[in-house]
Amino acid sequence: MPIVQFDALPDDARTWIFGSDIAVVGAPADTLLAAVDDFCAGWHAHGAPLRCARDWRDDRFLAVGVDVSQEMASGCSIDGLFRTLQRLEREIGARLVGAGRVFYRDANGAVACAARAALPELVASGAIGGETQVFDLSVTSAHDWRDRFEQRAASSWMGSYFAAATSQ
Repeated sequence: MPIVQFDALPDDARTWIFGSDIAVVGAPADTLLAAVDDFCAGWHAHGAPLRCARDWRDDRFLAVGVDVSQEMASGCSIDGLFRTLQRLEREIGARLVGAGRVFYRDANGAVACAARAALPELVASGAIGGETQVFDLSVTSAHDWRDRFEQRAASSWMGSYFAAATSQ
């Protein structure tokens, strides 16, 4: 099944978000996106082709979506996506898979990545404030990728850090 444009996926398309610890540009980005396109072009679940798409933002964020109204991705097929990205990490020199990181726009508007454990310190120092744009890699639908992936920190899952900081 041919890959579609991400905008062609319905709002309820199951979506996986991957954030790179560094900006991926030039040849490494070309390598990454070509490999993801190749994977998507052959992505099947239980022998059925998946109607899927990928999107790439800010030289950091990869979204891969599957139209669940057509066919559901199986556990094994999802594992294949993760294995493909883990293999590519070594090739492109960036970490895409794994938890424990937060992404935000720094004072200059560039995307920054930090260990999640450093979040309280980033809030206390003012590096991340309530108005700072942050990225929610836990979104699981195409709708949420389009509409709420990037939002103000105080309105995001990080909101409790600001409530705690102001009550101290």
